[in-house]
Amino acid sequence: MPSSSPPCLDEVFDWMRSNRLQLNTAKTEILWCSNTRRLNQLPSAAVRLGEHHVLSSTTVRDLGIHIDNDVTVRTHVSRMVLGCFAALRQLRSIRRSVSDSVFHSLVMTRLDNAALACLSMSQLRRLQSLLNAAARLMRRSTRYEHVTPMLMVLQKRHRC
Repeated sequence: MPSSSPPCLDEVFDWMRSNRLQLNTAKTEILWCSNTRRLNQLPSAAVRLGEHHVLSSTTVRDLGIHIDNDVTVRTHVSRMVLGCFAALRQLRSIRRSVSDSVFHSLVMTRLDNAALACLSMSQLRRLQSLLNAAARLMRRSTRYEHVTPMLMVLQKRHRC
């Protein structure tokens, strides 16, 4: 059963309508945020927004960053790592005809993100394994070679 709309949402909706702005409820998501202990206390019913009802979500995407309802970027890191590893798998077959700048644009630029400033150690390990795999593929080395010298060379080469 849909719940009534909080007063602040009604005010935003009325303000938008009075300024001839239209809210696309098909693309609107509501994210209730809480700490991990209280996530089970968050409302799960749909919220009325104007004449429509909007379901709450456990994660939303805003400006390309996925934010979880416990205000972490766990989903963002997971999707980014999966996407980058998929790109690396595709590039592996054509490695000889691809320049390092292609690797840089497909992998490294995704990691240059301020949202990644306060990550947990497990998330940092996932990102480090992605960097290691990208460096090994770019340098055509085996997985048993030390990756630190390769990362240092790549860092020097791609500094802006």
